[in-house]
Amino acid sequence: MMHKENFNQNLLRFIDESPTPFHAVANLCATLRAAGYAELLETDKWNISAPGKYFVTRDQSSLVAFSLGSKPVSETGINMAGSHTDSPCLKLKPNAAFKAHGYWQLGVEVYGGVLLNPWFDRDLSLAGRVSLCLPGGELVNRLINFERALAIIPSLAIHLDREANESRAINAQTYLPAIVATDAEDFNLEAEILNRLVADDPALRGAKVNAHELSLYPVEKAAFVGLRQEFIASPRLDNLLSCYTGAQALIDTHSEENRLIVCNDHEEVGSGSAVGALGTLLRSVIERLTESNEGFSRAIAHSTLVSTDNAHGVHPNFSDRHDKQHVPKLNGGPAIKVNAGQAYASTSSTVSLFKEACAAAKVPTQSFVSKADVRCGSTIGPLTARMLGVQTVDVGVPTFGMHSIRELAGSDDPHWLYLALNKFFERSQ
Repeated sequence: MMHKENFNQNLLRFIDESPTPFHAVANLCATLRAAGYAELLETDKWNISAPGKYFVTRDQSSLVAFSLGSKPVSETGINMAGSHTDSPCLKLKPNAAFKAHGYWQLGVEVYGGVLLNPWFDRDLSLAGRVSLCLPGGELVNRLINFERALAIIPSLAIHLDREANESRAINAQTYLPAIVATDAEDFNLEAEILNRLVADDPALRGAKVNAHELSLYPVEKAAFVGLRQEFIASPRLDNLLSCYTGAQALIDTHSEENRLIVCNDHEEVGSGSAVGALGTLLRSVIERLTESNEGFSRAIAHSTLVSTDNAHGVHPNFSDRHDKQHVPKLNGGPAIKVNAGQAYASTSSTVSLFKEACAAAKVPTQSFVSKADVRCGSTIGPLTARMLGVQTVDVGVPTFGMHSIRELAGSDDPHWLYLALNKFFERSQ
């Protein structure tokens, strides 16, 4: 088992190196390969053995990894943990570059429920996936990360907007285009993309950019903050924290029990895609592991999913936004999330199961329920439960500033979640 200090350092490194879902999945794949997991392709006929360790990806942004014991999945089920690879952000439009009043700017779309104000006056870079046509006609995808600060969205000075601190509505179309250069400079986004790619791979010289999926991201690194480094401040804690934690728990669990993680893209926009929780990826994997409708149904009946997605910690300046009986604190342990309307999929039996795993790991737990007059968010938990019929519990590390460009979590909680998932993965189905 990994000690907290090493775990947290690796977590921060993973987040820094994963500015987009594509990079997150690529980094998870590298970690799994190093741990002896073999890659499977959806297009191939699978020849798998038990015991055995495998992973499969879809469209480079979603992943399922699993470790098989000696007992058939249809007989014992599988212990599953789920998370999502995407985070709210600003995505470039297809024809992003334009000139206005002496500057080159990049037009963006808002992806997910972004807390927009913190995006102003930040040093921003670009990363994502580029789809290319090579000189010989071959179509390929490549990941790109400019790494350095090359864009900024400046605020309007207070002198020109005296009401900014009292009331400020942000128009996503007109306020958010990022400045990248003066119009005295020659600027061609596709040329900049190709130059960056060719610098890493000269074989791409002469390629043509057909399309791209690029996002702005802050270049400020993840860091420990607090008088005694009690906190982790970072972009994309929601939900790369859970992706890393689930993968590391999967790798570090030494058990003959069948276990699996799923990391879906597009959770922040409703999961309704081929790579989202409403897609077929996870179901397809389990069907291939069980080989029959009968086997699949029996496996699901034996299985449990722990949906891991960050929870709202009680903010000391806004404590009135929480139900007074349900106030998760940072560094108080994972929060178990419950909602009568099934925005979270937890049931008394699955809550009990997760609490026992935490008790075995000596991990404290907390409870989160939204105020009755406040609509809560949701996770992949209810969607996966609906798609598979699997019993599910929703849990998450308490966080401040969720969906901000920089979020805050306790430095104890990720490791506690890791220990709890390890015990959950060890349980006999």
